[in-house]
Amino acid sequence: MKKLKNIAIIPARGGSKRLPNKNIKQLGGIPLLVYSIEYAKKHSFIDRIYVSTDDEGIKKIAIDAGVTVIERPECLSGDLEPTVTALKHVLETIDEAVENVILLQPTNPLRPRKLLEEAYALYENNAEESLFTVSRNYHKLGKIVNHTFTPFNYVTGQRSQDLEPLFFENGLLYITKAELIKKEIIMSKKAYALEVDTVYANIDIDTQNDFDYANYIIEKYPNE
Repeated sequence: MKKLKNIAIIPARGGSKRLPNKNIKQLGGIPLLVYSIEYAKKHSFIDRIYVSTDDEGIKKIAIDAGVTVIERPECLSGDLEPTVTALKHVLETIDEAVENVILLQPTNPLRPRKLLEEAYALYENNAEESLFTVSRNYHKLGKIVNHTFTPFNYVTGQRSQDLEPLFFENGLLYITKAELIKKEIIMSKKAYALEVDTVYANIDIDTQNDFDYANYIIEKYPNE
């Protein structure tokens, strides 16, 4: 059996309730899905690029972009279905053995040009099983119980710059062993967290407001 060292998987289902057809919606004149496809194609260490979808429109765009489509069954395409099952389905469908999976979510279309190259080098040299990107959160967060706000990561009056560092999973990219994906795990407990400071980290398209913000960022920061 032929072995592929690295494959990229872009999971793009058709059913989106809050922003219909978002994965093929034109962002800056380009279908949203194509941003992740073209990003993956720029990296020579990726042996194959797959788009997992249940939608004919997405399938056509992916094929036109020159990548392989894996048709996702309806049972793996629901609103509550986790991303990892789509990744696992790709591995179970293709004929080749795979060592590493690079996950690029189409809803995070903008990424720094050198991010994946740098992330892959760190993964190869430092990560035991998986790597994912995070960004610093500078917000003062709290909980509301019975309409009362209780600070979570600060004390009242504390300056934002003095907060204890907290980070959020920004979704820009994930790299993991294929064997983990087969166990329905994307990030291992010891996953390498790569901190990324970029305006793109705040883009995760799920609503029209998210989409409008992404359009604004493309115009303002076209070459990050």
